This record gives sequence, C-alpha cells and structure tokens, in this order.
Amino acid sequence: MVSDSLLIKNAHAILTGLPGEAARHSGPDIRVRNGVIEAMGALTAEAEERQIDARDCVVYPAWVNTHHHLFQSLLKGEPQGLNKSLTGWLSATPYRFRSTFDEQTFRLAVRIGLIELLRSGCATVADHNYLYWPDMPFDTSEIIFREGKALGMRIVLCRGGATQGRSIEKELPKALRPENYDAYMADMERLVGRYHDPRPESLRRVVMAPTTLLHSAPGSQLREMAKLARRLGIRLHSHLSETVDYLDVARDKFAMTPVQFCAAHDWLGDDVWFAHLVKLLPEEIAMLGNTRTGIAHCPQSNGRLGSGIADLLALEKAGVPISLGVDGAASNEAADMQSETHAAWLLQRARKGMEARPRYDGGTFEGGGDAATIEDVVRWGTAGGAQILGLQKSGSLQPGMLADIAIYRLDDPRYFGLHDMAIGPVACGGRASLKALMINGKVIVEDDVVPGLDLEEMRHQAMSAVRTLQQRAAG
Repeated sequence: MVSDSLLIKNAHAILTGLPGEAARHSGPDIRVRNGVIEAMGALTAEAEERQIDARDCVVYPAWVNTHHHLFQSLLKGEPQGLNKSLTGWLSATPYRFRSTFDEQTFRLAVRIGLIELLRSGCATVADHNYLYWPDMPFDTSEIIFREGKALGMRIVLCRGGATQGRSIEKELPKALRPENYDAYMADMERLVGRYHDPRPESLRRVVMAPTTLLHSAPGSQLREMAKLARRLGIRLHSHLSETVDYLDVARDKFAMTPVQFCAAHDWLGDDVWFAHLVKLLPEEIAMLGNTRTGIAHCPQSNGRLGSGIADLLALEKAGVPISLGVDGAASNEAADMQSETHAAWLLQRARKGMEARPRYDGGTFEGGGDAATIEDVVRWGTAGGAQILGLQKSGSLQPGMLADIAIYRLDDPRYFGLHDMAIGPVACGGRASLKALMINGKVIVEDDVVPGLDLEEMRHQAMSAVRTLQQRAAG
C-alpha cells in the first residue's frame, strides 16, 4: 500500500474554512500526500492508494481551539462556583482547587480535556496553563506536551502564571503564590528552547501568556515579557475585558481603559490575542482592529458565568482577527469545539436581536438572524484560529495546506431531515461522530474510535479523581 497517499472519496459536502464563495467546495474527493492536501475535485484513485469512503459524510477543516485550561477538566459542575459570576467563581472553584492537583490528577485532567476536544474534530489546542508556583514537584508544561504527543495533537502551550498576587489569592496555600520574575522569564526561555518548533507542520509551539495582564505582573515586567517574546519569535496571549470589573480596575489603578493599558505596555499587535473581550468600549475596538490584535471568543464560558456576549460583528468589521476557544471546563461543562461553534452561531444572532427596537422607536430590523452564518462560524473556528496562532499552513481545506481534516458521519437522529447536511455539525449541536480525523495527514481517529482509549476506564479514573480533589479541598 502507498503509505504517503490517501484519497477521501465521495464526500457529501465540504466546508473549507475560507471566506465568501470559497467557503464550500463541490469536491467530492480530496487527495492527501505526505501530510499535505494535494488536490480537490473529482479524482481517480491511484493504484494501491488508501481510500476513506466519505459517502453521506461532511468534511470540515479540523477545529483550532485558541483558548483552554485543560486542568479544569476535573472541575466540571463544581457546586460552590456553579451560580457565581467570574470573580466569585474564581475564588470558589479554580483557586480553591489549584493546590489540590498533583502530577497524577493533573495528567488525567489534561488527557480528558484533549480526548474531549479530539472527539469533536479538534486538531489544535492552545492551552492557557497557569498551574505554576515556586519549587513545583512536577512539570505541568512537560505533561501537556507529552499527553498531546501521545494523541498526535498539535499543542500550543500558552505559559501562564503570575509574578504578583491578586487580593483573592492572599489566603490561598503557599503552593499558589506568585513566581519569581527572573524564574518565570528563565522558564520561558527553557520552554522555547526545549519545545517550540516554528515549522508549519510542527505539533509544538510555546506562547508568552501571563494569566491576566491587569493583575499578574507589574507594567515594567509586562513590557519586558513582550520584549522577550518577540526576541524569541513567539506569540503573546492573556485574558482581557471578560467582565466590567476589568474596566473598573483599569480606571482605578491605571487611569486607563484595559486596551489602553495593553498598548502602553507593548501588548497589542498581530502577534497578540486575548481571550474573551466581552466588555469593550468603541475606542478599544478601534485600537484592537488597527493593531490587528486577535480574540479567542469563548461563548459558552461567557454565557455560563453571565459575562455577556463579545460583539464579533463589530470586532471583525474593525479588522480584529476572530477565533474560537473553549475556555476551561470548570466554566464550560461541554468543553468541545462542536458545542462551542453551535453556541457562537446562536449567540451572535441573539446579541444582534437584543439591539432590535420597534419601528415607532426608530428601529430598522426585526432580529439578528443574519448576524452569523454557519460558514462564518466554521471560518472563525478553523482558519481564524490558525491565523491567530501563526499556523500558516493549517486551518483551511485547499491544495498546499496541511491535511488537518475532520470527516463527520451524521448518523444520529438529530441530523435526520436536514435539507443541507453541510451545516449539521454546527447547526444541530451535540457531537457528530467522526468517520475520521486527520492531523498532518495522519489518521488519528477512525470510525469514532481513538486507538488504545478505554473510555470506561477513563470514566472511573475521573470519578475517583474528583473524590480525591474534593477531599483535599475540604482538608
């Protein structure tokens, strides 16, 4: 058998992740050679070429998740934080449980999160990991890369952490106290030297990502972090403007808006993206657009915490690159990309609809049904994410691009009766099963099976780990 060539045959529909009329391709076939899409169209199989029959299936680019907290996969539905907004939830759940993780529970959480994403058709995960403290007995960065490698997934480690504390951290255990600035910077250089691979086909990248710019480091250090990142040739990421508290803090502490604070410390540019950006002033949207600073839109987490809905329409119109992120499972109990795209599609429409007024009050439209198409959402969740992460050869289905391809089998009753099967994985919600998932042309999932994975055993491990974490938190 020819090992370097594979032919996807008879796809019912293909969404490419590209804008405009190029968003759909008639196919019905895609040839992959040496990990790259070689051709698309009506293709003839070569002798001994491996084939995947995609009859009655729809084909998308594999999802690119630009913001996650994998360790939170063991904190889903945690009762004390379930009905709180962001600041109260931080104290109740992630901060209360951070010191309860050891190497074993952290590794299991990462594995669960990656498997959940993989089974939704996700190839690339940017994990904003902030579990670091002085003299840690285990290396969370190494665990994330190792677990990603075991599954064949593309891992972008956004190395979080803080060199100064927040008020809600003062009563927390010593293991959660801030890192030394010099140690933080040294570890960034270590991680880049050991793991960062800038080649297009690379499965390992590193990003400078102090947890929250307004809180995690003084301004002079943030400026030095940005300088080091650019010298090392890596990107920059953090949380920003998730709630109105960011506006209050920035004004009270710095007499600026949050985005002005970022600009003052060299944290805007086409190599920077921020998670959330829910609460922005019009002038901040303009600044982000002018600098081509990106967003990781996290609709489900922002909804779960009651933070609001980022205005993607205004952001994209201003020139802001758009991508989608799952955020942590502790504030998003469905931490997969199919659920996230479904929410993004619905909530952008709902957001516009909330602005509708009656005609007698000057209204000009009834609702927001035209706010975001399925093609828009697929583009944001694939090519948009690849652009933001600097993955020049990933994120879309076209010749010359890396073969990160999800083939969905719409065999669940929720998809029966669809007039346009192409929209099923986004429009219908839930999880469409995978006929196959390819990353760099390698088949990672086939017939909805991850080789070597025992889901029942993982379920029992998770139940045991949750009890362990609860006992440690109570103690």
